Amino acid sequence: MCQLLAMSSSKPATVDFSFAGFALRGREHRDGWGIALHTASGCQLYTDALASTHSPLAAQIRNHPIKARNVIAHIRKATQGRISLENSHPFTRELWGQTWSFAHNGDLKLFDPNPSLYSPHGDTDSERAFCHLLSGLALRFETRPPRHVLFGALETLAGEIADHGSFNFILSNGELLFAHCSTDLHVVVREYPFSVAQLIDCDLSIDFSKHNHLDDRIAVIATQPLTSNEAWARFAPGELKLFVNGLEVGAAPVRRQEWELEICC
Repeated sequence: MCQLLAMSSSKPATVDFSFAGFALRGREHRDGWGIALHTASGCQLYTDALASTHSPLAAQIRNHPIKARNVIAHIRKATQGRISLENSHPFTRELWGQTWSFAHNGDLKLFDPNPSLYSPHGDTDSERAFCHLLSGLALRFETRPPRHVLFGALETLAGEIADHGSFNFILSNGELLFAHCSTDLHVVVREYPFSVAQLIDCDLSIDFSKHNHLDDRIAVIATQPLTSNEAWARFAPGELKLFVNGLEVGAAPVRRQEWELEICC
């Protein structure tokens, strides 16, 4: 199976520590990798058909990390589709004037929906699912709906697609980050009081208390936990979660106080 990594942060942050361990999982998942970074200037997408352990681009991302509020990364182990650049996740499309990024882990059997508003560039089940999701949203809503309404629509669409197989995915527009689990997905929230974290995939640790402020909050989502000494929580099968600024908000509508705080920031 492919590997997923995502980050939702209260402030622009680098994902270099988590990515250092995550990239090493390309030793077993060698069919390409990619990362989408939602920064203040827009979505920056980097993909490669090489394994993340042999990719000069992955080394560049590790050595010159980019700060972003929302990040989606993917390491591919192909189940459907050629090993090629156009089949490397994440995929991006424009919807409601925003760039949405998407990455999938799983295998959707006999999933071949009729072409709609979005069409895949490659030949993976993952990109077909992404196009089907966005087409479904665009046909339902002319403009972006409130986030609790969007959550409900995504929950319905994800459930329909998951009937065809395993459908673990991450979806973000740079403000909202959705994570859906069919089989394996885990999350850890790093916030005050920060502590030391030790990566599983290599001998690297970090003391987050030396790098973060009291009001920082970062949610990290991964297929499997990346660290050995943090309290990673496993998603329930079929569960959809929504993260905003590092906080899980779920399907709850935006309260007026939250709206005022967002406007003032």
